[in-house]
Amino acid sequence: MNRIIATVVAVIVLAFIVSSTLFVVDQRDDAIVFSFGEVKRVITEPGLYFKLPPPFENVIVLDKRIQTIDTPEADRYITSEKKNVLVDLFVKWRIADARKYYISFHGDQALAQDRLTQIIRSALQEEFSKRTVTEVVSDERDKVMQAVREKVTPDATAIGVEIVDVRLKRVDLLAEISDSVYRRMQAERKQVANQLRSTGAAEAEQIRADADRQSEVILADAYKQTQILKGDGDAKASSIYADAFGRDPQFYAFYKSLDAYRSTFRSSRDLIIADPNSDFFRFLHSPTGAGSDTPAPAASARKR
Repeated sequence: MNRIIATVVAVIVLAFIVSSTLFVVDQRDDAIVFSFGEVKRVITEPGLYFKLPPPFENVIVLDKRIQTIDTPEADRYITSEKKNVLVDLFVKWRIADARKYYISFHGDQALAQDRLTQIIRSALQEEFSKRTVTEVVSDERDKVMQAVREKVTPDATAIGVEIVDVRLKRVDLLAEISDSVYRRMQAERKQVANQLRSTGAAEAEQIRADADRQSEVILADAYKQTQILKGDGDAKASSIYADAFGRDPQFYAFYKSLDAYRSTFRSSRDLIIADPNSDFFRFLHSPTGAGSDTPAPAASARKR
């Protein structure tokens, strides 16, 4: 019986010793192995590991997942114009070097977040002091966040922390300066709008002037071509008339007289007062245009 009890006790003691020498590192954690208060090794890969039983070696586990610092209340910062703004931000960070992190904060996450908050506030105030209210409210918010991340990275690395992201959730003006800032922003926008309008008007005038110039050039070219064509037509017509007159002068005279009659008496209401024996009516008296001794009975002629 005593032998059975001794065996059970031995098994329990052995199990306790074995369990105290084994530990598991989760993929979400880093583990630090201490020997009499001194850091012996840092384990960053997940798995099952061995160590000496206490008090020879102890293990502390640190969460290496991304953590968030979210300020409960907005902080006040001063711009280059000595104006106050309220800023609400959050920070994403994680443990990058477990050894440095433990040496800096002894594994206390609250101390680490307080230290990071101080570093970020200092960098943020430095960036705000370089910019105006308008710039930090709207124009250069992304530049401010990028500059803060770059400034705090060396300090964060020194304490074993990686700054993943810094974001400004809200940047508000104090009530006493909001109206004046908005009025100034409105005036600046109006100035930009007026400048754009004047530039647009100048460009419009230039476009219209160029269009008018092109129109004049096109009309001049068209008039030139028209005159050339008319001159060529007149020359051809004169050549045709001259050729027709040379072939049969009497027929040519008769044809021109008919054309004159047609042009003169275009309507039944057309009226001409002339001497019936004038040369204009000679082809009315005779088809050959010869003179007639019989005078016309009337002193007027009307187209019927």
